[in-house]
Amino acid sequence: MTSMQELGREARIGGEGSEKAREVALIDLGDYDSRKDEIAEALWQAATGLGLFQITGHGIPMAQIEEAFALCEAFFALPEAQKAALPLRPGTNAGWEFKSQVRPSTGTPDQKESYQITRPRMAGLWPAEEAIPGFRAKMLAFERANWEVAMKVLDCFAPKLGFAPGFFEGAHDPESPEYQSTLRLIHYLPMTEAKPEDFKGWRASAHTDFDCLTLLHQKTGQGGLQVAPGSEAETGEWTSVEPVTGVITCNIGDMLMRWSDDLLLSNPHRVRMPRPEEYLGPRYSMPFFAQANRDAVLQGPKKTYPAITAADYINERIRANYEALQARKA
Repeated sequence: MTSMQELGREARIGGEGSEKAREVALIDLGDYDSRKDEIAEALWQAATGLGLFQITGHGIPMAQIEEAFALCEAFFALPEAQKAALPLRPGTNAGWEFKSQVRPSTGTPDQKESYQITRPRMAGLWPAEEAIPGFRAKMLAFERANWEVAMKVLDCFAPKLGFAPGFFEGAHDPESPEYQSTLRLIHYLPMTEAKPEDFKGWRASAHTDFDCLTLLHQKTGQGGLQVAPGSEAETGEWTSVEPVTGVITCNIGDMLMRWSDDLLLSNPHRVRMPRPEEYLGPRYSMPFFAQANRDAVLQGPKKTYPAITAADYINERIRANYEALQARKA
């Protein structure tokens, strides 16, 4: 699938659609070393089907997850001037942004603010220690914990794709200056004094992720995430994914779909607006995007697509996204 084909798919999935019940696999990673073959088979079935699944037994303590959420809320509670002093710069995927992510599926900005942590690019982008004590050290530890979980999942896919054990870990080396995996903190805005028309649309409109694998932390009671297989997204049949604190929701990204010769599926997902009778407060989530190092070469064993570096692939996706948005405005 080329980048423009991927963007073309996003542009066709912007409608409101309807709900459809589907099973979202819940996979226990506990006793990983002794159960790896069993876990790998369950992950493969989920990743070649809905392309989204949830995991437990991942090894990140509940206390660490709750602490990360508390730090996330503390960051977004900072005065806007302090956050604006840590801006996301073009091409870095590091820093703070507000209502700036526009999807080809709707042409409108997502109703959120976010703060991206990409290890090699964080110079001058951390909040002051006195503003949020321990924020930098604890968030870097949380980022590394998510990386470790992502590498376990990806290593289960490696032999099924014809790659050696540890292949994906080498391609996501956090010690390399080319590392570009990202931990994102997201604050979806509360429905304050909402009018009827405010309940239409999306907090984050339909899209696929650019990366290999996304690990998403959500809080119980703060719902809205929906997923659909590609063809059914175009016909508007979406499945809601229940948020549970401590359960990680995972989805395959476009990069891994390409790397797997389209065996693993990067399917569209979105965050809908709450309904009037639902929780209307802020929604916080923390996705970790396992994205291959910039110098990693993407090509599946079947060579379905030409070899391309992860850096060039991301740049191509960003450029195609911009062109799709400009075409939508024309």
